[in-house]
Amino acid sequence: MHHDLRQPLVRQLAESDAPRHYWHMADEDGRAWLFESVEGDGEHWAVRQVEVGADRLARRYWWRHLQDERGFLTDQPLEIWELTEIPQASFEAVWEASA
Repeated sequence: MHHDLRQPLVRQLAESDAPRHYWHMADEDGRAWLFESVEGDGEHWAVRQVEVGADRLARRYWWRHLQDERGFLTDQPLEIWELTEIPQASFEAVWEASA
């Protein structure tokens, strides 16, 4: 599976000193996504992602947990013009709560 090949790349970005950005996106069905991104080659790549379902359950994805039966860490650059930038503290609060 291609996700296994991605793991070292995601980990490399996650452990780099590159600046972080934090993003939020929601849809009409009550689902929300939060991302921590690192810039690489002029693109923003998600290194951590929280997905909050319509069921209000939050699922987290990162290099140690790239995917499960419910979803996966996005493997495309983020289209940041579709996202709202948020403070790091807002992301971390949701990340911790979803553990």
